[in-house]
Amino acid sequence: MSNEFKIQIRKITINDFDFIYDSICDLGSEAFDVNIFKEIFVENISNQNYVYLIAEIEDEKVGLISFHVQNLLHHCGLVGEIQEFYISKSYRGKGVGRSLIHKIIDFSKTHNLKSIEVTTNKKRIENVAVYEGLGFKLSHNKFTINLA
Repeated sequence: MSNEFKIQIRKITINDFDFIYDSICDLGSEAFDVNIFKEIFVENISNQNYVYLIAEIEDEKVGLISFHVQNLLHHCGLVGEIQEFYISKSYRGKGVGRSLIHKIIDFSKTHNLKSIEVTTNKKRIENVAVYEGLGFKLSHNKFTINLA
C-alpha cells in the first residue's frame, strides 16, 4: 500500500496532551474532566507496561493508539489490549490506523505476547469491519456493569 504522504509513528509525550485529550473526548463523545484525565495520562505514559503511540504526517498529529500489556493466568503469558485507538476524521481510510496497528503487532512479537485484544462499543458497528480488515477475529463477548 503506498501513501501519498509519510506517516511517522513515535511514542506519545506530555507535549501531546492537548491532541490526546481532544481525540479521546471526540472518541467518547463527551468532555472528560481535564484534571483527572491529565493525571491518568501522565501516569499511563510513564508505565512500562503501556505503549502509547502517536501518528504524524508532516508534523500534524493525526492518530493515536494506547496498548496495555498484562500477564494473564488464563493465557499463561502476556496479552496486550488496545485501549484507545483514534484517527482524525480527515485521515481515516488512508493507512494511518494500519500503520499504528502494525507498530503494535511488531512490539507484541518482539515482546513475545500471546495475543492482542481490542474491544469496541456496540454503537460503533462500523468498527467491526475495520478490525476484521486489520486481521482481528470476533471471538469474545464483553459484559460490563456501569458503576459511575
